[in-house]
Formats: sequence, structure tokens, C-alpha cells
Amino acid sequence: MSRPSIHIVDDDPDIRDGLAWLFNSRGYAPITWDGGTTFLAAAQTHRSHWGAAVVLMDMRMAPLSGQATFEQLKAMGCPWPVLFLTGHGDVSMAVATVKNGAWDFLEKPFQDNELVDRVAQALAAASAAQDGDTEARRLRQALASLSPREREVLDELIQGHYNKTIADHLGITPRTVEFHRANIFDKMGVSSAIELAHKLGQLHPIK
Repeated sequence: MSRPSIHIVDDDPDIRDGLAWLFNSRGYAPITWDGGTTFLAAAQTHRSHWGAAVVLMDMRMAPLSGQATFEQLKAMGCPWPVLFLTGHGDVSMAVATVKNGAWDFLEKPFQDNELVDRVAQALAAASAAQDGDTEARRLRQALASLSPREREVLDELIQGHYNKTIADHLGITPRTVEFHRANIFDKMGVSSAIELAHKLGQLHPIK
């Protein structure tokens, strides 16, 4: 898995550089952007595979505000948690943005340790979400690789049917059922019908 990124979006070069120095000093490798427009252009290139990342963004930017940047990021379907940095006068706007899907906000001036902790929490959430997305893609690819007969056997397995019952339903021998069952378990990466049903339940609706 690629290392999670921290995107710092701020049109004030002093704040941007200060935040980059802070996260560099804590062992992170931040990426800085001088505004919403350049950041969104870069984000577009990740649409086929977002990966794990966190966005640390100033609320008050020009010409594209943090709020407007966030709306466009959401419209792209971007899953990255967004943490806003805001001045006192923008707190109500930041609260509304969090209710609209942003991860969190911090009011300036903030404590460095608190900011780093909040970003670490957001990174953990982003990484967990990426793991879940990767597993879902793997399972869908595995399902697509099943033969028509294997898919029939799978449908019987997740209903809790035994090999002999499946053989009777499909008009094949129990030995053939066992062969297909072993192939299904291997392709899906499971060791039991219960585990198979559990994983498929996470893909609802199954496609």
C-alpha cells in the first residue's frame, strides 16, 4: 500500500511553509498547494485510484474559498478526509461544512500537537477506508472470475445447503460439487461457507 499523503492547501505561503515544516518534523511527507484551483487539478489525476490521503485546508482563500474547494472535491467523489483551518469569524461556516461532510476544523491559533493528532486520526480513518475499498474490489473481481457453474454452486452454498443437496438441485455429483466448492473458496480467499457469506454480505448489493 502506498504511504498516505497530507495535502496542505493554503494561499498564504508563510502558513503553508510553516505547516509543511511541522509535518516534516513529525516524520510525514506533506504536499503543499497554493490554492484550491491547483489542488483540485491535481486531485483530478487521482480519480481512478484515490489512495489514502488527508486534506488540511484554509477556510478563507482566494479566488476559490476552502468551502468552494471542498464542494468541488465532494462532487468528484473524493474520499479524503478534509480538516479545515479557520479564523474566529469563520467558525460558523466551518461548523456547517463539517455537517456537510468535512472531517473536522481547528480554529487559529491552534496547538501544533493538537493539529498533528487530528491529522493522524484522519489518516487512520483514510487508511482503513482504503483497505475496505481494496478488499471490496478484490471480492468483486473474484466474483467476476467464477464460471457460471461455480456461481450456481456459490448461490447454493450461501443458502447453507450441503454438498449432496446442492448436487441434487444442480443435477451433478457430490464430488463435482466439492471440486467447484474448492475452486470458489480459493478464488474468493475464504476457508468456509460462513466466511464466504460474511464477505459477500459486505458487498451488498452483490454484483
